[in-house]
Amino acid sequence: MKKVYVIFPALALLLFFGYWWSYNKQYEADKLAAEEAKRQALIDKREQEARDRETAIKQALEKQAEQRAEREDREAKRQAEREERQAAKEARDKADRERQKLKRQLELLTQDVEKEAEAVTKLEERKKFLVAEEAFLRTYVTKAEANQSALTQVIQKIADAEAARAKAAAEAAKQKS
Repeated sequence: MKKVYVIFPALALLLFFGYWWSYNKQYEADKLAAEEAKRQALIDKREQEARDRETAIKQALEKQAEQRAEREDREAKRQAEREERQAAKEARDKADRERQKLKRQLELLTQDVEKEAEAVTKLEERKKFLVAEEAFLRTYVTKAEANQSALTQVIQKIADAEAARAKAAAEAAKQKS
């Protein structure tokens, strides 16, 4: 009886395994077929979308070419207007810059004239001062030379007196001896 407990479950297991094996083969085949159908449908859908996209692109390119031509015409007109305005603005700015340049030059020249006039005035004052100083120095040199000759005479007199005193002292010493 113990064999029954092992044989019937083993037999049931073998039957189940056989049924499962058969079902699994069919299930895998069905699953692969469904996936292939989905993949083919997706490929067909993408091919149709690509064809639709291609026709849409052609139409868009044609429309874009028309719009580009219109835009280029408008842009050419705008560019011509801009260039005219820019040329007028540049001419006005150039005239204004030239006017300002001349104004600055006038101011600089006026300042230079004022500076030079001040420099001339200072130089004339300096010249007067130097002429006065030269006159003073000439009189001073004359007085200094006169003083020098007077001092030379005094020093000579002192030296003569000193020599006379030394001579007198020598004679006095001679007479005492």
